[in-house]
Amino acid sequence: MKRLIYLTLTLVLVACGTRRGYFNLDGRLLNLNQGEFYVYSPDGVFDGVDTIKVEGGRFTFETQCKGSGTLVIVFPNFSEVPVFAEPGEAVTVKGDASHLKEIEIKGTKENELMTSFRQQLVKASPPEELAYAEKFVKNNPSTAASVYVLRKYFVVSPDADIDKASVLADVVYKAQPKNGEVARIVRYLKMMKRNSSGASIPSFSAQDINGKGVTDSYLRGKVAVVYTWADWSYESRNMRDRLLRLKGEYGNRLALLGISLDASRNTCRLSLRNDSTSSAAICDQMMFESPLLETFGLGRVSDNIIYNAQGRIVERGLNINEIETKLKALLD
Repeated sequence: MKRLIYLTLTLVLVACGTRRGYFNLDGRLLNLNQGEFYVYSPDGVFDGVDTIKVEGGRFTFETQCKGSGTLVIVFPNFSEVPVFAEPGEAVTVKGDASHLKEIEIKGTKENELMTSFRQQLVKASPPEELAYAEKFVKNNPSTAASVYVLRKYFVVSPDADIDKASVLADVVYKAQPKNGEVARIVRYLKMMKRNSSGASIPSFSAQDINGKGVTDSYLRGKVAVVYTWADWSYESRNMRDRLLRLKGEYGNRLALLGISLDASRNTCRLSLRNDSTSSAAICDQMMFESPLLETFGLGRVSDNIIYNAQGRIVERGLNINEIETKLKALLD
């Protein structure tokens, strides 16, 4: 489901208050007078991806909200900012579109906690960011913000330290034993360890976007790439398109399995309408809750695994230039 949300400068929702069972955010951004960006929920506040339209630097968004959860705003430069939703609550988003690390989200304790953390990182170096993130998770293990920070900095980061991530995940799990998202992170990290360098192709069974069965036999005996993408992520679409060009070059010597994180098979089909390579494309419409992500130990958009012809992992989490170099070394 995709909804286009237009701004009304009368802001009736603000005047009347947030409706019971709904969550509302109202924003104002400098240096973004007009445009649009995406918002999705990795833990099921709503299904699919919505589009928020900005006019005059302002925007508003309302969604049904039966329980606390996380929304992720994807800005035009593909930066992401989390917003923590609670039923009957409203937050304000203020900042400069050219300095998203300094953006302020106020209205609930979770969002204000995350704002303080984000602003702490403004002048931090990458090693300092990781140190701050680790301290934040340890000091706030019972919060939704700690789950987001854990996932972003220690779970789906290309340079993730799985051992450290596992220790921090255990800390959060002890504080939130009934949180399904935390339980998924713990399972994912276990699968990551099983899918490290040298691991073999796992057994799986799925249906592609046309209803045709796909199993692990599709990948065996060839150099193979399993990767994630979404129509709303330019980086991942670029990776997909360049992989498909390589498939056209190498033919049956290269197997591609693309796992779409879109909420709609129709969106996936439309995005692939010009693909003539017959590569396997799967969209189970479960987005980040897809069981295939756990099976392969994949956790983000543009994630990937490269298998050699013997069915063993040789690389994972590369950018597209690195993937092309590795595939040429394996196939030329």
